[in-house]
Amino acid sequence: MPRYALRLEFDGAGFVGWQRQGDLPSIQKIIEEAAAPLNQGVPPTATAAGRTDAGVHAAAMVADLWLAADLAPERVRDAISIRTLPHPIVVTAAARVAEDWSARFACHERRYRYTILNRAGRPALAARRAWHIKRELDAGAMHRAAQTLLGRHDFSAFRAASCQAASALRTLDQLDVARIGETIVITTRARSFLHHQVRNLVGTLVEIGAGRRPEDWAAELLAGRDRTRAGQTAPPDGLVFEGAAYDPEPSWT
Repeated sequence: MPRYALRLEFDGAGFVGWQRQGDLPSIQKIIEEAAAPLNQGVPPTATAAGRTDAGVHAAAMVADLWLAADLAPERVRDAISIRTLPHPIVVTAAARVAEDWSARFACHERRYRYTILNRAGRPALAARRAWHIKRELDAGAMHRAAQTLLGRHDFSAFRAASCQAASALRTLDQLDVARIGETIVITTRARSFLHHQVRNLVGTLVEIGAGRRPEDWAAELLAGRDRTRAGQTAPPDGLVFEGAAYDPEPSWT
């Protein structure tokens, strides 16, 4: 049985997240059911590079699965994509990969983007794609605070209470904040993230950007390792899984 990697784009609004949860609408469920006709009618198990939460989107999520049918990657791409309709889930590329290849464990970098619409007027085009904050935020202060969190640390202050990771130690390689007109964009990358880590970091940086906390508050929270003292968990709407990196990259088609 050949193994395939899929690159996925999806709108997470209306889904319970990536992971299957019974009959509830999940990205994994839709992909597996769409792939079933290529697997003798049996939904294969799809494993993703990241388990996105309810409402979180993806520009380039990567998943892998086994299929009984031996098809060219472009046929797998198109066959699954047509069967995900009318859901906002698309396979943008596919590739044949080695039998022991894993979208999750072979990944050496994950990238996220978080968007804040920072203006008085509510969003129309950006609805479900950004966190709307009316109060003017200081993106420069947010960026400077973010730089104090880079490197390898215990991120207990920024993990969800339900996080099941054995250790809170993570290496944060990038956490940049930039203003583009009325939009504030936060980009981050690391080998792996804790549950809700990105959204908790964003919630904390917003407190600093709003002037309610000083710039050194982020570093103080990091050292204190107390989640209850940090900022709120930012809503999922603004979060997009931007991509996963592999060495070597699959031969995408």
